[in-house]
Amino acid sequence: MTDSATDSAIDSSVLVQDPADDAVDPELRSRALDGILLLLPRVLKRDLPEVTENACLFDEVGLTSAATLELILELEDHLDVQIDVEGIDQDDLRSVGTLAGFVAGHVIAED
Repeated sequence: MTDSATDSAIDSSVLVQDPADDAVDPELRSRALDGILLLLPRVLKRDLPEVTENACLFDEVGLTSAATLELILELEDHLDVQIDVEGIDQDDLRSVGTLAGFVAGHVIAED
């Protein structure tokens, strides 16, 4: 294999997009974001100062593990969807926006 062939292979691997990015419906993400912002005060049982999309759910908003589960269940009811939470990890819960993106990309299709 020549150096230029190696360089080409490396360059093409850099251009590969994460398939999960394509799976996120922008309209559903926007609805999920609005739902999260609406439901957070109810789930946390307290008024919140203005929460933005970039707000850290645990450090800034004060979400706990138990409240995270409750928020996701409430969000499923609010959006009338079922969310596949099998692959959720700490990065997905980093901020209000990352959770909205996770939700929009992990809705279970109806049969």
